[in-house]
Amino acid sequence: MEARHLRYALALAEHQHFGRAAASLGIAQPPLSTQIAALEREVGERLFDRTARGVFPTAAGKAFLARAHSALAEMSLARVDAGRAARGETGRLRIGFLGSALLAPLPGVLGRFRRTHPEVRLTLQELDSSVASAALLAGELDVAVGRGRPRGAGAENLITVPIGADHLVAVVSMAHPFAGSPSVTVEQLAQEPLVVSADAAGSYLRPLFEADPAVLDGAALARDVHTIAGLAACCAGVGLGPDRMRLISRNDIWFCDVEPRFRLPDLQMSFRVNDSSPVLAAFLSVVRQNCAEVGTRLDDLLARHPAASEGRLGVS
Repeated sequence: MEARHLRYALALAEHQHFGRAAASLGIAQPPLSTQIAALEREVGERLFDRTARGVFPTAAGKAFLARAHSALAEMSLARVDAGRAARGETGRLRIGFLGSALLAPLPGVLGRFRRTHPEVRLTLQELDSSVASAALLAGELDVAVGRGRPRGAGAENLITVPIGADHLVAVVSMAHPFAGSPSVTVEQLAQEPLVVSADAAGSYLRPLFEADPAVLDGAALARDVHTIAGLAACCAGVGLGPDRMRLISRNDIWFCDVEPRFRLPDLQMSFRVNDSSPVLAAFLSVVRQNCAEVGTRLDDLLARHPAASEGRLGVS
């Protein structure tokens, strides 16, 4: 039994005449009569009474036609759902991210993706960079946003692209002697109690204080930039974090540039090389539109992405 057989039966029930039904279907009458007879044999019941006044569904026919109508409607919805899934309009996307990415650029990216793909289920989880990378490699995430490129076993199976550049700034309470100063030196910072993120203390800030590593050993550790700013406001120490931390709106803190200027590892977005999910492709398209730092680099990296060959990423 094929979908066309259901359409034939419904057309015959509507027009109550083989000739008119055949005309509405764009076929000749004899083939329609043959197909309806074959359908009745397959069902094992007479579906229509043929009378001089017209052709009318039997009790069995009425029951069959009700199901046929529902089946065709479901088939139509199935085609629609398949198309939407292929375009990345439905499905799930799991994202692990560093907290500072919520200052920029994730608000713009996630906001736009929510508006354009409202039926995609987003699972969002704040994670340290190393934890997010490990979860991505383990298949527990679809996208990881962290600072610096993922390292270690399996990192070669990831595509990574920068989505934001940063340099180091200091944040202090308005009561601190640094408040009002446009900048502070590394030597000045080394004389102060510090507040930093755990991954910064253990990795990328080490070169800044190579002359006195013990400065970082005694630093207070914070999970995210909001905690760094909050502890600085409480006079717990001088907070160190990315320049995007200036987006935090508080009137009890002051930001200073750090001299000499110290560039932080870029915010990076990573995903698996072999992930051909249309939802991921749709998300990457939004990233390209919102993150100026990506430029053509994302296009270059996506050239080897499975979805690119199928035209789903909009890579030109």
